[in-house]
Amino acid sequence: MEGLCQPRHCRSLGNPSRVSRGGGQQAELSVAWSRSPTTGFALHESAGTSCLSPSLLPRDCSEVTTAFAYLMTDMWLGDSDCVSPEIFLSALGSLYPVFLKKTQQDAQEFLIYVFNELHEALKKHCGRRAYEKRSAPRSCRKVVASETSIITRLFEGQLNYRITCLKCETCTNKNEVFTVLSLPIPSEYECSLQDCLQCFFQQDTLTWNNQIHCSFCESKQETAVRATISKAPKIIVFHLKRFDIQGTVKRKLRTEILYPLTNLDLTPYICPIFRKHPKYNLCAVVNHFGDLDGGHYTAFCKNSVTQAWYSFDDTRVSEIPDTSVQTATAYLLFYSCQPFSMPIQKRRS
Repeated sequence: MEGLCQPRHCRSLGNPSRVSRGGGQQAELSVAWSRSPTTGFALHESAGTSCLSPSLLPRDCSEVTTAFAYLMTDMWLGDSDCVSPEIFLSALGSLYPVFLKKTQQDAQEFLIYVFNELHEALKKHCGRRAYEKRSAPRSCRKVVASETSIITRLFEGQLNYRITCLKCETCTNKNEVFTVLSLPIPSEYECSLQDCLQCFFQQDTLTWNNQIHCSFCESKQETAVRATISKAPKIIVFHLKRFDIQGTVKRKLRTEILYPLTNLDLTPYICPIFRKHPKYNLCAVVNHFGDLDGGHYTAFCKNSVTQAWYSFDDTRVSEIPDTSVQTATAYLLFYSCQPFSMPIQKRRS
């Protein structure tokens, strides 16, 4: 286990001055380091082992997933101080050429593309089954996907939208899955993560051009919409919406957002019957420096083995105290539920 505790990181590609204006790929990959061997287990669950060897991946696995497995293996088990993600980025860039450009890319978009590629490669088909109690409110019942992967079992949650027509008061419900929650920032100077969550989950009234068609009234009507979490993921990712674009006006919100390192309580936002593990601990942060036209990404990651925090900044890596994890540059926050355990898919006998 001692070898697993040594932090390794992604080496910059090309000219460092150009990479500093590049996307959030290296920061995101450093985040992946923080939870492997979880990642290693994830990639090789189909082989029934938590071994990190890429040779245990399914034969028809995609080039992106295979490259990701090799990268995670090098980061955890290699003997180099830093690791180049060039092969992985080249594989992903062959599908999404925008990530090959030496211009700033959005770290949240990069994360979603990686999630999608890993899910497609590792997904398993399974039938639907109604395992919740019949007495559960219809608005809170879970939708069981017909395709699952370690990505969906770790990162996928579900929102339930309760939609009320303000004319006839008819209520309908709509479910929507998510892997990243994009949170509005309600203040320009300072606020808390709870303030952002309250703003996201508060009831909205849709009027004028935003009216929704009511099947009972048979016309568009003003409606009230409130969201709750009907399925909380094991690892929840918050995207702080710092980039504001209104017409030709673009700006970055530099609000300092105070977020807890432990015991983030999501109880007010989770459907009551699914509040089994409503508290979360911070495990990683992606930071953004700069503005909309150019900038630099770094990451803070908590080693799941040693519980120590590390700062990743291109080839520079250093252990940092807990007090340094709170910054005004946070862009993505990764929280794991407590207690955290790997989801294991039962095998058919």
